[in-house]
Amino acid sequence: MQGPGSPEEDPSNGFTLGGWVAPYDDQDSESIMQKQLERADLLLGRKTFEIWENYWPSHAEYWPGINEVTKYVLSNTANSTDWSNVVFLKDIDAIKEVKNSEGADLKIWGSSELVQLLFEHDLVDELWLNIHPVVLGKGKRLFNDAAVPAAFEVVESKLTSTGVFMVNYRKAGEVKTGKVGPE
Repeated sequence: MQGPGSPEEDPSNGFTLGGWVAPYDDQDSESIMQKQLERADLLLGRKTFEIWENYWPSHAEYWPGINEVTKYVLSNTANSTDWSNVVFLKDIDAIKEVKNSEGADLKIWGSSELVQLLFEHDLVDELWLNIHPVVLGKGKRLFNDAAVPAAFEVVESKLTSTGVFMVNYRKAGEVKTGKVGPE
């Protein structure tokens, strides 16, 4: 999930394949991306926030509303920015408080460590996965071993002309197990 947007986006830990999403853009993916970019408050990890705060304020034509929505940032080090509508959170309890409050839905983009923390605390209700037909070999991961087991159901899906599987999953409860094969 590292550096999908450009070679310069996130070269941390020697990652050299940034911009790997661009060759798979097509009309199908653009229409679904517009749905994924619908207005909602954002929850970001510090590293993703630092990339975004330098990019999005001057590129909002691609993502209308990004400068107006509230951007919650989980960080123990960052506490100020010139980007509008940013609230810094210090811990998982602060995230739970925002999640349980009235208001807009929260969407998380990127932020691999934050997503792993949310899975660990069973705080993921819905998941959009854009699965590209490419193996990067190394880079930041979406899932780790700390995730609370949970089952999800498909709400919407699309296979694009370039082979990207874009699927929206919604939490469906506990993981069910059984035996495969004849009884």
